[in-house]
Amino acid sequence: MHHGDVSPDIAAGLLALKERIKAAQIPPSQLDQTINVAVWNIREFGKRPRSEAAIHYIAEILGQFDLIALVELRDNLHDYGRVCQILGRTWDLVYSDWMDDSGGNHERVGFLFDRRAVTFNGLAAEVDAPRTKKAREYLAGQSFWRSPYMCSFRAGNFDFVVLATHARWGDSIDGRTAELALLADWIDRRFKGKMAEDTDLIVMGDFNTPTLDDKIFKALTKRGLKIPKALVDLKVGDAIVKGSNLNKDARYDQILHMPTLAERFTDKGGTLDFSGSAAFIKTLFPKANYSTLDFTFQLSDHFPVWVQIDTDIEGQRLSQIVQDGQT
Repeated sequence: MHHGDVSPDIAAGLLALKERIKAAQIPPSQLDQTINVAVWNIREFGKRPRSEAAIHYIAEILGQFDLIALVELRDNLHDYGRVCQILGRTWDLVYSDWMDDSGGNHERVGFLFDRRAVTFNGLAAEVDAPRTKKAREYLAGQSFWRSPYMCSFRAGNFDFVVLATHARWGDSIDGRTAELALLADWIDRRFKGKMAEDTDLIVMGDFNTPTLDDKIFKALTKRGLKIPKALVDLKVGDAIVKGSNLNKDARYDQILHMPTLAERFTDKGGTLDFSGSAAFIKTLFPKANYSTLDFTFQLSDHFPVWVQIDTDIEGQRLSQIVQDGQT
């Protein structure tokens, strides 16, 4: 990462932010052995231009991980390009198209990854709701407000598919529950199919699920998706928090996996609290006089949620060969 010849104010802000990152206790990844995976809802990223300082801070946060699902990435990718200039040439993005109605909110889903650790395998697709034939047309009886997006990747000798989405918001709890149930059913059906690209699936996103015991989250996990053990109790460093939103009281942002993938997840995971306090906001933006609301449009109103994944499965493969030979 190269922040370049920044102003003294930005340099001081980066040093303060690095202390917040250090407090999150994100371990370094090891090439061909582990990767750090994250999901981050960067608030309406691209709707309005970020300040120069915010671009540097967002890049610094993203650079802690190897693969990040970006939700609330907007149709305008200019600010993303500014971030990439800081991250460097080894970083790449695979992203979906946007929907321009109010339900779609001009949002994309993107997978940002460091090619030194993660390779894009070629699959990139939006998820469509199942259709039934009505007269001469094939129509969906239910829709995703923002289509989930999935891509295939490889890290070490581990191939996997990542699916990410930003679930609908608003007052209709029943509508959101039905949408997440639809996603759970789609995953169950597609990844049991003979032509599935890969059955090692990681599901990430902002699901707008306030708690882990409400009916919305239960709809999402009804077909077997699990929370990695490292994220059951969400932590910032050693401190348990109740959520990944700015108030730390809602479990909107999740990383989930199929039951067969449990052993791939290490005991390292949590969230990265970059907000601190009003005084800390002033440290990051000393001349701007930002309110807390203003701050969320510079960084975000969500924190990244991250987990470390073990990508070295060579021993497992060799053991399977030995077992197959014995039978």
